Amino acid sequence: MTVQARVLIVARDDEVAGPLADGLDRLGWRTVTARGPNAALVAIGDLQIEAAIIDTACAGDDPAALARRLKRAVHPRLLPVVAIGSPEPQLRSTFDLTLTAPLHPAQAAMRLETLVRMAVAEEEFELRTETFTEKGVQLDAPDREPGPYRILAIGEPAPQFLALSHALDREGAQVVGAFTAYTAFDYLHERAFDAAVLWGGEDHTEALSIAAGMRRNTRLYHIPTMLYLAENSFVGVNDAFQKGITDVASPESPETDTAARVVELARSYRRQTNIRASLEKARSTGLMDASTGLFTRELFAGHLARMAGAARARNRPLSVCVLRIAETDDVAKARAGGWLDRAAPQIGSMVSRLVRVEDTAARLAPEVFALALPATVGHEAKAAAERISAVIGCTAFDAGEGKTPFVVSFDIGIAAVEPGENPANALERAAAKSMRKAG
Repeated sequence: MTVQARVLIVARDDEVAGPLADGLDRLGWRTVTARGPNAALVAIGDLQIEAAIIDTACAGDDPAALARRLKRAVHPRLLPVVAIGSPEPQLRSTFDLTLTAPLHPAQAAMRLETLVRMAVAEEEFELRTETFTEKGVQLDAPDREPGPYRILAIGEPAPQFLALSHALDREGAQVVGAFTAYTAFDYLHERAFDAAVLWGGEDHTEALSIAAGMRRNTRLYHIPTMLYLAENSFVGVNDAFQKGITDVASPESPETDTAARVVELARSYRRQTNIRASLEKARSTGLMDASTGLFTRELFAGHLARMAGAARARNRPLSVCVLRIAETDDVAKARAGGWLDRAAPQIGSMVSRLVRVEDTAARLAPEVFALALPATVGHEAKAAAERISAVIGCTAFDAGEGKTPFVVSFDIGIAAVEPGENPANALERAAAKSMRKAG
């Protein structure tokens, strides 16, 4: 089954809806446009909408009321709703994000991706709470960590970059400046940050290099990064995203708007971090695999069945993935010497840190790991598994005194859970595919 994310755009003005819809369609998001509240409610009832964007100018006297009605219409699926309009305080309590016009499609796509994944993470936390409660363990709700968002600003103190730092200060964020890559990574390893802003000055190579370096580090992997462009600078958006950039800010955008986007990135990351921290506490319950903190085979089987039922109720896709340590000469030698057994818990712990917060990872066997990826279709699941494999493939594991350290890669199998299918069958199909690749 191929399910494509779709966005409802509620806008009466073609100057707002047209370019945004065309741009999002080109970026892989199918859109449908409604000219007013009534048409929006009809569309969201008939179509599989993943998120909504509302131009507040056409939403009547109470745009927040329309947002609440749209959210209720797709329950139990959580619906992120973005407002295009003035960032008024009363809108922030209902809308997941408020952006000022004009809204660039690439900007919208990145924010939608973050918001949808966050909604899926919230849904998944509810499911895990049910799974652990069934086993007699109560998961604590994610903490609402107080205090300002911590932003690392990396780059030379150019006037435009300093103006953004001042705008972040006015948003209540705590900004720390790092002028070089070396200083930036020192800070990143010593302190906790909710987001990083990279200055794309005349030479943006270093900024992209820093982002790529963060994506190769399991502890820094999920920290959102914004590339802030200088005047007359050009960076290919696709290239920036491939290097690990989360969002790109145009120099034409007011610093206040860009600062608000950075704060939204930080807010989502902190929420994800808090959910992950709540789930981390499950490691001490005795239900998880003791050496890796991953789901055990039995716990995973029960939770996967619950995930499949929720996917049907919420009309979301669900994919499963099996990662099997690939057989190479170095791996065979490490296994014979007992070094692979010693490395396996570290490998499993790396898997647990690299998965997205909404994904469930398990250890099925000493050298076999599984992932359940909600709201994820086949090619997205493959990309997520390959990213995990690539990061772990950069790590050298001890092979004994005087011997060259060894590295591991994975044979990957992917399967979508089909409508009405027992999810265990999908997992078996994914396992079989990983074994065929191994052979």
